[in-house]
Amino acid sequence: MQGDTVSVRGAVRWVALAALFFVPFTPLIISGSLFFPFITGKAFFFRILVEIAVVAWVLLAFLDAEYRPRFSWIGAVVVAFVAWMLIADLSATNVVKAFWSNFERMEGWMLLIHLLGFFFAASAVLRVEKKWRAWFLTSLGVGLIVAGYALFQLGGFAAIHQGSSRIDASFGNSAYLAIYFLFNVFIALWLALTERRTWLMWVLVVVAALDGVLIFFTETRGTVLGLLVALALAAFLTALTAGKRTRSYAAGALALIVVVTGGFYLARNSSLVQENHVLQRIASISLADGQTRFTIWGMALDGVRERPVLGWGQEGFNYVFNTYYEPSLYGQESWFDRAHNAFIDWLTAGGIPAFLLYVALFASAVVLLWRSTELSRPERIALTAVLVGYAIHNLFVFDNLYSYIYFFAVLALVDSQVGRPTKLNTLPAMNESDGAVLGVPIAAVVALVLVWYVNVANMQTAHQLIVALSPNPSQGVQGNISAFKDLLSEHSFAEQEIREQIVALALGLVGNPTVSDTDKKELLTLAATEMQKQVTAFPSDAREHLQLAYVYRAGGALKESLAEMLAAAKLSPRKEEIWVEAGAIEWDLGNVKAAREDFVKAYELGPQFPALAAYAAAGDIAIGDTKAADALLMSTFGTTVVDNDILAVAYFRTKNWPRLVGIWKLRAEKPGVSVQTWFSFAAAQYAAGQSVDAIRTINKAVELFPEAAKSGAAAIAQIRAGK
Repeated sequence: MQGDTVSVRGAVRWVALAALFFVPFTPLIISGSLFFPFITGKAFFFRILVEIAVVAWVLLAFLDAEYRPRFSWIGAVVVAFVAWMLIADLSATNVVKAFWSNFERMEGWMLLIHLLGFFFAASAVLRVEKKWRAWFLTSLGVGLIVAGYALFQLGGFAAIHQGSSRIDASFGNSAYLAIYFLFNVFIALWLALTERRTWLMWVLVVVAALDGVLIFFTETRGTVLGLLVALALAAFLTALTAGKRTRSYAAGALALIVVVTGGFYLARNSSLVQENHVLQRIASISLADGQTRFTIWGMALDGVRERPVLGWGQEGFNYVFNTYYEPSLYGQESWFDRAHNAFIDWLTAGGIPAFLLYVALFASAVVLLWRSTELSRPERIALTAVLVGYAIHNLFVFDNLYSYIYFFAVLALVDSQVGRPTKLNTLPAMNESDGAVLGVPIAAVVALVLVWYVNVANMQTAHQLIVALSPNPSQGVQGNISAFKDLLSEHSFAEQEIREQIVALALGLVGNPTVSDTDKKELLTLAATEMQKQVTAFPSDAREHLQLAYVYRAGGALKESLAEMLAAAKLSPRKEEIWVEAGAIEWDLGNVKAAREDFVKAYELGPQFPALAAYAAAGDIAIGDTKAADALLMSTFGTTVVDNDILAVAYFRTKNWPRLVGIWKLRAEKPGVSVQTWFSFAAAQYAAGQSVDAIRTINKAVELFPEAAKSGAAAIAQIRAGK
């Protein structure tokens, strides 16, 4: 039986190692068949690997006491952090979302419990097998592939997914790529400084340099700042702790970092910096530039004051955003689901205890690094530097899947070096026959159940959502409706996302002339029905009331739309966008006085925004107070002729044709306008009784766009016929 025991233990050992060594390949996963292809594919891949690794590790721990978890304070903090967030998430307004998150983020407590499993499995298995170095080398090898992808983007041979000049490689997000490279820089330096093979040492140095340079091309300013501080800290710690010769080199490196950084700051307004978009963006780091983030942080802290102990649960920031919205954010993203500061995010999600435990993750790691006798000085310095760099990065952005993975890998590495045996390690091991007959079958069943329930079913939902949103050549819109109904019948954690996507599709197709009225009505009805369920389930979410209001308005149910819009305004009374939408609906209903009141309310909340001044002026125009409107336009724009859509609507509805002509004249005089702009200009002139000018404008349009000659001739004929 001894041979059987070795084979069982050996097989399970290889399963655990294989799963753990596949984790570094997570950044390469892009699944175009899943909703949010850069997020969901990576998350499901990681979860499946962790579930397999944890099940295999637990069986190994029964078979061999060496694989059992050891005690360390860092492990205790990790467990406490995940446990506290379980309590916080159970108290969340939307418990399902707090646990499962959504396809866009793929976080929630489900990610935390997988990170906890990864922490323990990696700490034990890689410690016993002495494979930590190999694991990080594997990660750096994958990082070279990612860096190659980024270089192809820089060279114009591969598309940048964000549609800008900021490289994002296989992450689809520049900030996510930046922190990945930051970890790689210091992991590569650590391995290089402790590598005995010269050729590999220099390869690792090159990898660190390459990834460091690529961080700048992500143009992620918080990560650049983190890199510089971490490098300076590494040089400083080396200068304090190394031998005399190394100390002098380190001191020189520190001085160089300070001089180069200072010189760049002094030259930030020079043509060399300002004419290079990469340098220009990095040079724009300032308190003024961070005002939006500071505002959001202030809102988050207001939310913490309301719920200081348990917080709002993961994925609960939208409730804080609704309640404590600051009008100065008008014109930014409509909805923020994160505070863009990982420390404040955890403070908001889990209250003060979660914040302290999150900080303790960093603090305990650094303290134990320097107390450990198992780690060399270069290891301590490099790992301390990367933790500090990561913390600085997290002051300006929220976390992502692989930054979590790298962070917990570093924590697990420290745990594996400082952990000490407990009573668990003295308990007897499972005997040979039990391991083969009971252990393996039970482990296999548990792994299959976990993989299916946590991943496969949800992967199918993520895929079917793509199908439901895609054009259906054979069944048309009916195919989309049927696909959405099938999705909703599954009652997955992504119900909110599915319902919001129905709304987006319905609103997108309302104005499509190729879609039948019957299909439009059925799709709008489905969207309204599902959003009613969403609002009923989560009545305190202003975003969902707004979504339902949009659907009602698109379907012509204006009174119902107004009711939902006012419900949203009650939940988020300082959000100008809601009052603007409410005013537009009131206007459609013919309640011009109420429309004006709503527009003025929006303007009073954000008087610094010209767009809101235009709405307030439109409200004055709607009630016939053109004098007040002109005064507001003059004080805001310096003229009464302002190219603005809501003003154009106001002049059209009040039949103020001369003003409408003035707006279309401004538009037609702009370079690069379309032929339709010229025809609209002519239509306004005709409505104003300026038939001769209208014909002249059409002739000018045909001169500029000869292909419109036929349409122009028909329009002129209608004008002459008095139609």
